[in-house]
Amino acid sequence: MPSPRLRKAEFLSRYLEQFIDDGFDEVRGQLDRVAEVAWQAYRDERKSPHTVKAGKGFADPDYDLSVDWLRARDAANAARDEHDRADGICRILIVNGSPRSEHSCPGEMSKSWRIAEIARRVLDADDTAVEMLDLSRLASEYGRNIHPCKACYSTSAALCHFPCSCYPNHSLGQTQDWMNDIYPMWLRAHGVFLISPVNWFMASSPLKLMMDRMVCMDGANYDPSSTHGKDAAEAKALELAGWDYHRELEGRLFAVVVHGDVEGAENVRRSLSDWMTSIHMAPAGPRAELDRYIGYFEPYATSHTAFDKDRAVQGEVRNAARTLLEAVRAKRSGKQLIAGAGLEAPRDK
Repeated sequence: MPSPRLRKAEFLSRYLEQFIDDGFDEVRGQLDRVAEVAWQAYRDERKSPHTVKAGKGFADPDYDLSVDWLRARDAANAARDEHDRADGICRILIVNGSPRSEHSCPGEMSKSWRIAEIARRVLDADDTAVEMLDLSRLASEYGRNIHPCKACYSTSAALCHFPCSCYPNHSLGQTQDWMNDIYPMWLRAHGVFLISPVNWFMASSPLKLMMDRMVCMDGANYDPSSTHGKDAAEAKALELAGWDYHRELEGRLFAVVVHGDVEGAENVRRSLSDWMTSIHMAPAGPRAELDRYIGYFEPYATSHTAFDKDRAVQGEVRNAARTLLEAVRAKRSGKQLIAGAGLEAPRDK
C-alpha cells in the first residue's frame, strides 16, 4: 500500500492549520517552534513518549510499556472491581448513540436523547447507579475523539491489546481518545441500555466507532510485552499456539432501542442485538429489544412533535427500561437464569 508519510512542508501546513484563527497571530513565532518539535516527533515516530519498564507479571519485564496504557489498564481493573462488588447496587449504563445536539450545528436535541432521558427516569432508583454515555459529545465537545479501529484483530487476536494500545499515538496527533474512559463504563455496568437512530440504514457513526474499538474487549491480549508492541509475527505465533478468548462483557444484560424515520429500524436493531450477543452479553427479555418508526415518512421538521404524540413508543421505551432493571435485579440476587450460558462453544470467534 502507498506510504502515508508526509514531507515536512505538508506536515507543518496541516499542523499549523489548527491555529488559523487571527487570535494566534501574535504568537506565530512560538507556534512555529512548537510545530518544529511536533515534526521531529512525527519524523521519529515517537508514539509513546512516556514509558516505564513492564516489570514483574509481564511476558517481557524489560519491555518499555506506555504510561498511557498502564493508566488505562488500572482504570479497567478498578471498573471490574466495581462490577463485582457485592453491595447490591445495580449499575446501569445508558448509551445515547445519536451525534445530534442543540449545542452544535443542528441547534436541536435528538430524539435519541429524549429516549435516553425517559429510560433514565425509570432506571434511576434507590438500588441503582445510572451512568450516561452521550456520544453526541463527539460532535459538540472540544477534545472528544474516538479514533478508528486499525483492525489489529484481523491480523491476529494476540495483536489486539486490552485496553487498546493503538492510541494515543502522540507522533500522529491521535490523542484525546475517549475510549479509555468508555471501557470502564461498560465494565462497571451490570446492564446496558443502548439507543441509536437509523442513519442511512445503519447505526450512527459515533456508535459504530465505539463498537469497532470495543473489539479488544472480546478475546484480545492483556500483555503488550508478549508481542513487543505490534510485532505481527510474534502475535500470530502466540495465537496459533492456542489462544484464550477473554470476554470482558460476558453475562452483562442489555436493552436496545432503535428508532427511524423511513426504513432500516428492524435491521439496525437486529445488528446491534447480534453484536451484543456475539460478545456474550444477554438480552434482558423480549420487551427490552425495540425498533420503531417515529413520524413515518413525515417531515423531519415536525419529528419532535410526532414523538410527543406517540405515547405508545414512549411507553414501550419505559417497558424496555423496566425489563432491563428487572433482569439486572434478578441476576444480582441470583434468581435469573441465562439458559445455555454455561455451555462450551464448539468454536471461538
